[in-house]
Amino acid sequence: MPKEFSRTQRIADQIQRELAQLVQTGLKDPRIGMVTINDVRVSRDMGYADVYITVLTAEELNEHSDEIKMTLDVLNKAAGFLRNELGRSIQIRMVPHLRFYFDKTVGEGRRMSTLIDQARSKDQQLAGNRSDTSTDESED
Repeated sequence: MPKEFSRTQRIADQIQRELAQLVQTGLKDPRIGMVTINDVRVSRDMGYADVYITVLTAEELNEHSDEIKMTLDVLNKAAGFLRNELGRSIQIRMVPHLRFYFDKTVGEGRRMSTLIDQARSKDQQLAGNRSDTSTDESED
């Protein structure tokens, strides 16, 4: 039996869709690059929505880079405007306050994938060296 989504999860999904569109079309600030909204988590009392973003032009940058800090600063300052626009498009009584955070899971996933690939290639090299050694010994 599939689990029903909670009301806060449904609202978070709707906020994520609407915010993605608003950030892309509604904000005209040139300091905002290609922002992707990865996740939205709404508090149980619907007072706050934590919005997790990544900046596509800063794929290799970490959360402490100037570009990320500037983008987060612009988005947090525009939170009131975005909240107001969300109130017009989403039919809920109270729109949560928006707080923007850098989502480091994408970068961590990429780093873990690189580490796994390195470990696999090292294992293949070791396996190749062992088979070469055993072949050399059997020829004697």
